[in-house]
Amino acid sequence: MDTFDLIAIAPELILAFIASDLLLTSAFIKEKKENQGPDVFHTPKAASFVYFSSCLLLIGLGLAFLFRVDDLPYYAMYGLFQSDPVANLLKAVSCFALLITLIYSKQYLIDRGLFRPDFIVLALFALLGQLVLISGSNLLTLYLGLELMALSTYGLVAMRHSSGMSSEAAIKYFVLGALASGFLLYGMSMLYGVTGSLDLVEIFRTVADPRINHLIMAFGLVFIMAGLAFKLGVAPFHMWVPDVYQGAPTAVTLLIAAAPKLAAFALLFRLLVNTLLPLLADWQPMLMILAVLSLVVGNVTAIAQTNLKRMLAYSAIAQMGFVLLGMLSVFDDHAFSASMFYAVTYVITTLGTFGLLMVLSRKGYDCETLDGLKGLNRKHPWFAFLGLLMMFSLAGIPPTVGFAAKLSVLEALVDANYVFLAVIAVIASLIGAFYYLRVVKVMYFDEPSHEHSVSGTAIAKGVLGLNGLMVLALGIFPGALMALCLDVMRNTLLGG
Repeated sequence: MDTFDLIAIAPELILAFIASDLLLTSAFIKEKKENQGPDVFHTPKAASFVYFSSCLLLIGLGLAFLFRVDDLPYYAMYGLFQSDPVANLLKAVSCFALLITLIYSKQYLIDRGLFRPDFIVLALFALLGQLVLISGSNLLTLYLGLELMALSTYGLVAMRHSSGMSSEAAIKYFVLGALASGFLLYGMSMLYGVTGSLDLVEIFRTVADPRINHLIMAFGLVFIMAGLAFKLGVAPFHMWVPDVYQGAPTAVTLLIAAAPKLAAFALLFRLLVNTLLPLLADWQPMLMILAVLSLVVGNVTAIAQTNLKRMLAYSAIAQMGFVLLGMLSVFDDHAFSASMFYAVTYVITTLGTFGLLMVLSRKGYDCETLDGLKGLNRKHPWFAFLGLLMMFSLAGIPPTVGFAAKLSVLEALVDANYVFLAVIAVIASLIGAFYYLRVVKVMYFDEPSHEHSVSGTAIAKGVLGLNGLMVLALGIFPGALMALCLDVMRNTLLGG
């Protein structure tokens, strides 16, 4: 290991060290006498220290990754780890996404007795798994990053011990996640058996050799695609998504719904484009079927939902269908950048959507149903307007950023002569617009069913407002972010 290797992995090492140190330090913080009880080590005093330290850490890491966006691709740790522009941009957005999630979640967690050091540290370890996954250049590194992220989120979903729904969601998440990991690991073992290597670059060179056993490679690819589909939560491997979104506390749902989507995009990019591109004729039809099924199943099923978190779960399935569509034009860096732009903007919109739900929740009440939003505009017009922006963006209605994201993917499909897929995507988006606009109608035109109250810290409310304005500003002026995504994609592909 040389100096450049240490520089490449320094942010991940710092995150791992500080997360472990915060958990250990919190156990030695003296608590007030009135807080003595079964949760003696989980009082707000210790949690506040971990919370503010984590926020400072995430700001520093996010800025560090942003400064590295223009760096040339570099392989560290004997090819186990790669630092490139795509990885650095996705990592920066992931760090800021977790930062915003923690800001939104603070009051929500305090009201429910979940504002604890272990909760925040588990979120940091989930982020560490995402960072390792995004920079994985070896099948082993990819798997380790994926499992670190998954195991941390399993614990977070089960954190609310008193809720049977949370426990049930955690068990489903764990069992199906373990099944998906088995599929993925079995497919990777077949790749290793055929190529004799775990290194992505070496596998790329080997699978292009016509002398390899194509049948075993095809079987391995099927298992890998099935495992990826489970992890991404796309149809028909989506059965865990609605239950986990609904059963988990809203703060945990946001942890699952936002930043991990960027890691999922990176996993697709590393495995399908960087590694298995010579097998394009095998995996492209499978990706196409997954994308179309996700668009149709997600949007159609969401219409029948009255629980907002469950509706947003099916919405996420449909949104991931759009991300998959952008990966079909494999010889076009514009298509890859469009898919990446879509993933980034979806995370921004998701943060605002769940942030609004947490701000509208209070102690003893979770804003999770359509009834909870009825008549919101009469009491809190500003928050109703923010909800309108988020729903418009998810539906792809101008001038929000969701419109620019959907349009960029549709343009990539048309340029690649996948006009029929573009038509299916447009029809699915029209279906999806129904349930998004239904939320807007409930907020603006229905009679209030209960007294609306706004919770959350002043910082959370301010960040939520900025979040909404960002969704609007990026929709009106999307060029800068689009150009950034295109530049990092080109630099990564050319450098690789």
